[in-house]
Amino acid sequence: MDNRPIKLSEILTHLGEERDHYFQAVAPPIIQTSNFAFKDTASFRAAFLDERSHHLYTRGNNPTTEILRRKLAALEKTEDCLVFSSGAAAMSCGVLANIKHGDHVICIKNPYSWTNKLVSKMLPRFGVDHTFISGEDISEFQRVITTRTRLLILESPNSITYGVQDLEGYAQLCHKHQIVSIIDNTYASPLFQNPVDYGIDLIMHTCSKYLNGHSDVVAGALCGTREMMDKIFASELMTLGSILSPNDASLIIRGIRTLALRMERVSNTALEVARFLESHPKVEQVMHPLLPSFPQHHLARKQMKGAGGLFSFLVKTDSKEAVNKMVDNLKCFLLAVSWGGHESLVLPFSIFHDMPNRQNPPYQFNLIRLYIGLEDADYLISDLEQALEVI
Repeated sequence: MDNRPIKLSEILTHLGEERDHYFQAVAPPIIQTSNFAFKDTASFRAAFLDERSHHLYTRGNNPTTEILRRKLAALEKTEDCLVFSSGAAAMSCGVLANIKHGDHVICIKNPYSWTNKLVSKMLPRFGVDHTFISGEDISEFQRVITTRTRLLILESPNSITYGVQDLEGYAQLCHKHQIVSIIDNTYASPLFQNPVDYGIDLIMHTCSKYLNGHSDVVAGALCGTREMMDKIFASELMTLGSILSPNDASLIIRGIRTLALRMERVSNTALEVARFLESHPKVEQVMHPLLPSFPQHHLARKQMKGAGGLFSFLVKTDSKEAVNKMVDNLKCFLLAVSWGGHESLVLPFSIFHDMPNRQNPPYQFNLIRLYIGLEDADYLISDLEQALEVI
């Protein structure tokens, strides 16, 4: 991948798009094929010897997904990128590529649910131990490192309570102890945080969120060195087959065109809504990494240029029914999981409490997560104001 300095506008609009190859079409075509043919046996053989650099079978390389890979690598300032069928697949391949039987993994507490299950449920089946840490104090990381520790999994900020980790500090310790570091950077997006600047080895994204931006794709990405991407491509990606379809890649390319505009909009509106809630008498606490009241505000400001549209708050009530009633009273927020699209969403943690045959989550029932979409701030604030009246 081209690692030269490049303007954001060029990445979003032109990088990787060889229009001479497809009739000067402004929008790149979707190469919707599983198979590629060859003119002679010599070129056919060459493709088998280096599938990473040739178009042989779309499970490996495809021209449409290559355009997306180049853009994502440039956005994260890395040498290369691989794309996957989901964020969970991307994280799983990044983790599996760097561990073996007998190794030890350190992971922040309460990461994305499927990362949690990967670390706590699946890896132990293959003889890989793990330790969860809060991530807020690097000394905790130093205390749990062993001679078998091979991987550190970060998520900064996380997507529920927005805990921030000192990326530079963790990267320095990882390099000292020869530990690979991987971070879920979905919350901040590559526009607001570039972990490679602080020495993090692997950057993972759930492309379903901001990168696509239209709530119509499930996808994931891993960004890192060419050497690391070669390693993952040749083993985990090709073996497990968790590939991204050309059609989905084209939808993400479309979404990336407006990434800068959307991120600025949702970030500004979310801060305005968060400030409103922080001043509301029926709100106990607002969790937004760029609010001065946030415990790790200074670290977040140091590492991040913005915070996107996702934040949480606690309402002042001891009644789950009151939380549910308040959420049901919202008119402008869709009750749904995920985030990163044009639409505003609400996720109340009251619904996860007292579920049959399930443990309660490690979050209070009066915690509510909001995703702020592209709607006007006044429109959303008015809706929240009327809904809070039932508390």
